Amino acid sequence: MASEHLVLRPGEDGVNGYRWLTGLVVPRPIAWVSSISAAGIGNLAPHSFFTVASARPPVVQFTSVGAKDTLSNVLATREFTISVASRPLLGAVNASSATYEAGVDEARELDIEMRPSVVVAPPRVAASPASLECRLIRTVPVGDSTIVLGEVVAVTVDPDVLVDGRPSPERLAPISRLGGDEWGLPPEVIRVPRPD
Repeated sequence: MASEHLVLRPGEDGVNGYRWLTGLVVPRPIAWVSSISAAGIGNLAPHSFFTVASARPPVVQFTSVGAKDTLSNVLATREFTISVASRPLLGAVNASSATYEAGVDEARELDIEMRPSVVVAPPRVAASPASLECRLIRTVPVGDSTIVLGEVVAVTVDPDVLVDGRPSPERLAPISRLGGDEWGLPPEVIRVPRPD
């Protein structure tokens, strides 16, 4: 017989809701967000609260926990680019999560090569296998966080990660965030036909 589950109520003494969420809602894909300030200074930071929000129009969302430079830049310029965080880039993605002073371009500081985007001003990570170029639709404040909704206006993808015209998870090799300092490596992929 299964043991009794613990009951934890976020907000009570000793219960850190953030740690429980990030430990249980796993794996979480990473939005490696590139943005530019109103003064033209670049910013590159990973955000692990990230997903698709709409199919038509194509919209993605990420959440800024706190008022980070990424959020300030997106509010100022209304554009951002999300580069896919793949296995070979794990070190660079992790390094770009460090706290830098406002006005520091993480890509330049960490020697991460960037390439111009096609439609929007913020560049994409050159070594990333794919990127989503986005224009801000709206933000939604929720507690200490802000949900950012962006319409995808262009997709760039390395043809080497495609199989039959679709991104291959094995070739894309996406990494993810787990709890604490844990990362998820590219997952084992199985294929199960959908029911009619």
